[in-house]
Amino acid sequence: MPLLIGPLAHPLMRARLAPEAVEAEPLQGRLIGGGLAGIASDGWPRLAAGEDELPLWRTDWTPALRRYAEIFGLVPQNHRAGELLGLGEPASDAPRWQPELAAAMADWLLGLPRHRPVEAIRRRLPMIASWVASRQRAGAETEHLPHVGPAAIDRIRIDSVEEPYAEYFSVEAIRLSQHRNDGGWTEPLLRAVFVSGDATVVLPWDPLRDRVMLIDQLRAGPLARGDAQPWLYETVAGRVDAGETPEQAARREAVEETGITLSRLFPAPHNYPSPGAMAEYLYLYVGIADLPDDSAGLGGLATEDEDIRSHLIPRAELTRMALAGEIRNGPLLNLALWLELRHQDIRRELGQGT
Repeated sequence: MPLLIGPLAHPLMRARLAPEAVEAEPLQGRLIGGGLAGIASDGWPRLAAGEDELPLWRTDWTPALRRYAEIFGLVPQNHRAGELLGLGEPASDAPRWQPELAAAMADWLLGLPRHRPVEAIRRRLPMIASWVASRQRAGAETEHLPHVGPAAIDRIRIDSVEEPYAEYFSVEAIRLSQHRNDGGWTEPLLRAVFVSGDATVVLPWDPLRDRVMLIDQLRAGPLARGDAQPWLYETVAGRVDAGETPEQAARREAVEETGITLSRLFPAPHNYPSPGAMAEYLYLYVGIADLPDDSAGLGGLATEDEDIRSHLIPRAELTRMALAGEIRNGPLLNLALWLELRHQDIRRELGQGT
C-alpha cells in the first residue's frame, strides 16, 4: 500500500488517481525539484533531509494509479515511513510546479486507449504535455472574445475523439455534429486534425542597424509537395514546451537556433495558420536584438538533427522580398509586413525616435 508524497499528494492528483486515499502521518524532510512532475518522466522531486512537514496519503493501488505510475516509470521508494510514491531524480530546473497542468495531463493520459503500450506513451510525453498545455491556453485566452457563429449556447456535440496516428505529431479524428446557422443540426461529421501543439515565432530585429536575422532550413512540407526549392527563408520558431510561456519559448529558440539573445519582445497578431486541418496556434513576435556583422552563422540543435543557417538582411530588403513574393513562409511574411507598418512605433517605444 503506497504512500503518496509530493505532487501525487496534491488534491487535484489524488482526486484522479486515488480518490479513496486517507491522510497519514506527515513526513519531515524537504523536496528538491519537481517542477515538471506529472509532465515529464524525469520531472519528479527528490526527497532530502529537512524540517518541512510533507503530507502523506495512504492508498491502495487503483487501476488509474497503477497505469499512471507505469507511464511515468514511478516505483515506490522504501522509507522508514513506508513505500513512498511520487519521487524520482529531477532533471529539469522548472521554477514551479503547475498542478492544474499536471492534473489535465493525468486526465489526458488516463483517457488514452488501455491497449496502447506505456513505452510508446512515455516517448511522446513531451509532445502530449505541449498539446495539453496548448489546450489550456486556448481556453484561457479566448473566453473573452466576441461571439462568432450560431447564437445557440449548445453549438457542438462531440460523439468521439480517436487518435489513429500518434508519433512525434499526431492526428485526431473527431466525430461531431454542429448547430447550423438556420437553427438545425448537421448529420454526424468526421473531421481529421493534425496536432502539433502551439508554437512561437520571432523575427530578430536590430533597430540601430535596421537589419533583421532570417534563417533557412529544409522543410518537409514543401518537399512533400514537390517544391523545387524546399529550403525556405524563415523566422526563428519552435514548439512552446509545457511549463513555459510563449515568450520564454521565443527567447529559448533564439538562443538554440541562432545563438542570439533577445532583449525585448513585441507581440504581433497571433493566429491559426491553417485552422481547417491544423490545431497549431502561432504566437508571433518581433524580438529586439544586437545583430553585428559576425552574428550570422550556423546553428540548431544536434539532438533534433537541425541544420540551420542564419542571414542578416536590411529591414527594407525584407519588405521588398515580401512584396515581391520571395517570402513563402507564412509567419515570416506576416511579421515582415507587420514590422514595416509598426517599426516607427516600436522605435518610439524604445526611445529611439523615428
